[in-house]
Amino acid sequence: MCLSWAPLFPQEMADQLLQKMGTLGLLNDTTVGIFRNCKELRLRRATLRSCPVSAKAFRLALCPHRLQELDVSHVSLGLTGADIVSSLTSNLECKSSLHRLSLKGLRLDWGSLEEDDEGHCVGFSALRGLRTLNLANTDLIDAILEDICSLPQLESLDISCSSVTKLTALLDCKSTLKSLIAHQLQQLDMSPARLLSVLSQLHALRHLDFSFDHFTMDDSDGGDGDETVRQLLEGSPQVLPCLVSLDISGRRRVTEAAVRAFVEARGGLTFLGLLATGTSSCDVLSTRKDLKVAGEANENQLCEALRRYRDRECFIREALVRLYNLITDIDKPRPDMLKLVLSGMQNHPTSLHVHLVATACVFNLTTQDLAEAMPVSLLSCTVTQLLHAMKTFPNHQQVQKNCLLALCSEYILQDVPFDKYLAATLVIIWLSSHEDPTLQRMAVAVISILVSKLSTEETAQLAKDIFIMKQLLAIVQQKAMVGVVDSTLKFALSALWNLTDEMPTAARNFIECQGLELYEEVLESYYTEPSIQQKVLGLLNNIAEVEALQSDLMGEDLLEHILSLLQDSQVEVGVRYFAGGILAHLTSRREAWTLDDELRSTILEQLHASIMTWSHLEREMVSYRSFRPFLGLLQTCQPSGVQLWAVWAINLVCSQNTSHYSSMLEQEGVTELLKALAAHTDTHRDIKGFSNSILGMIDPHQSHQEPLQKQIGPRNS
Repeated sequence: MCLSWAPLFPQEMADQLLQKMGTLGLLNDTTVGIFRNCKELRLRRATLRSCPVSAKAFRLALCPHRLQELDVSHVSLGLTGADIVSSLTSNLECKSSLHRLSLKGLRLDWGSLEEDDEGHCVGFSALRGLRTLNLANTDLIDAILEDICSLPQLESLDISCSSVTKLTALLDCKSTLKSLIAHQLQQLDMSPARLLSVLSQLHALRHLDFSFDHFTMDDSDGGDGDETVRQLLEGSPQVLPCLVSLDISGRRRVTEAAVRAFVEARGGLTFLGLLATGTSSCDVLSTRKDLKVAGEANENQLCEALRRYRDRECFIREALVRLYNLITDIDKPRPDMLKLVLSGMQNHPTSLHVHLVATACVFNLTTQDLAEAMPVSLLSCTVTQLLHAMKTFPNHQQVQKNCLLALCSEYILQDVPFDKYLAATLVIIWLSSHEDPTLQRMAVAVISILVSKLSTEETAQLAKDIFIMKQLLAIVQQKAMVGVVDSTLKFALSALWNLTDEMPTAARNFIECQGLELYEEVLESYYTEPSIQQKVLGLLNNIAEVEALQSDLMGEDLLEHILSLLQDSQVEVGVRYFAGGILAHLTSRREAWTLDDELRSTILEQLHASIMTWSHLEREMVSYRSFRPFLGLLQTCQPSGVQLWAVWAINLVCSQNTSHYSSMLEQEGVTELLKALAAHTDTHRDIKGFSNSILGMIDPHQSHQEPLQKQIGPRNS
């Protein structure tokens, strides 16, 4: 891409545009082309971290700029360190203007470097203005290090996790080097005495990181380095006199005595990295209030470690393990801690070790009422990362369990925004291979709430998968076989109910999975359990709304049982309501009725009579996505029992949430149907009363033909 015309951007805005495009995943070989407008979009601090940009695109779009800082860490598409250096040195201005360069995680491929006119290989030394260079996790070798150390202004150098064997070259920049990060130099081949000799000559050094990852190594692997550190700690303060920051985390052979001697001899020390050394409890550390310590002795040290080591999997894992033990019984909200845990997960998205402990920490930090005190945006990002963990480690039972435990929070499920469709899918997949009763109950509870939160489009997509239907029906059958009434059964029934709401595909899947036969058994077995009956009848009501499936409900035994529930004054109104809905839908289409006409007449007569005895419900019993299933029931040609059930239902939900349903009634044409019913001469007065009541709620200026209380006095008694 290129810009045919562009205004002159403020310089900082061009830098921010490039960085934002990279953060959003929009920066690639095509889009980076807009920065070829180097007069209008003047880059100084360019960030292409982890972006798919090729060598050619980099050279054409970025190298013409007078760059001061460049971060190309972990870029893809084969861009190498050699490509970058040769491209940068082709711009004479960059040779002197570039101050900071990060090639972290790249392959240097130094053998492909081109030669200059005099036959010399063009290397880092050509970038004479460089002050900060990051070559961590690269194939850096001794020869390249020698070239780097000839830079006249080099102040900060990171050679962590490289293949360097000697540090002697550092003596060439001993008067300028202020910061050296040499974490995890596994191939370092220098005696402790020689190594200490080199370090002691770096007179300007203020920050030294000589930490080591022992967690995947034998103790012997860091032996010489550990000895060097011990000698440094116990040596004269005249060695590295300017040092204010020392990181020796992971050096296990360090002693508390050595740490104490070092701290006492250096009053200007501001940071000390002691994680996994066994010395962070040293008493001298607590006496220095100005000294920050990354360790495991207390909460402050652990938080410091999580902040300092966010890019180092080994130390993040160690700090999280210690943090988990610290917060097992936490009773105060700690969003600062949750943010640090989340950062560790985000920076190591494929690390099982990190996510195993981090997901457990998330649960401890968000359990019970703690989540409600957290910023919603932080919780949203955290749940997104939990879903990432479930996708990334589908076969790791403990990670899945930790994520499920954290998700099983009504506050998080109800009030925190995240991809609920993805969450429902992942939990259902997990449920298919686990039968632990406690975890099963939580999984079904999560699914039940998530399904109710999905959009119509998402529910339709989820409903297409017959696998989901089978999983939920299997749980219902499992519980029904032993006659159990528990939350798992109730959540499974609620999930199926929500899944079939105005979803013909899901309703058909339900029937094909023998759900109808199962529900008939449940309806008869749990005749004393109104909460179970209501959920069963609610789903059957969803099926009854689908004209193509009404024939599947035309069983005389089933309808007579539902009719008996409708007629029984001892049965809760909620159960009778859904029983009435099923019967209203099935009797509304005379041409589709396949049973005895006398049964239909009895149903219609009892439907009207029963509804007029129902008391008004204050609690919310049902909610509707739309009133489309009611349109056929409200026609003036329908029997009064059918019309009455529809207007009673609409009156119920509108009286409980008028503002929500008013616009729905208008948009879907229900208002006009109600007006037609109220005005029609053959409409039963009971139905007119409810119609006018609804119209009065949604439009207070609507006139009533008769007062509602006079028409249906028993309803309000």
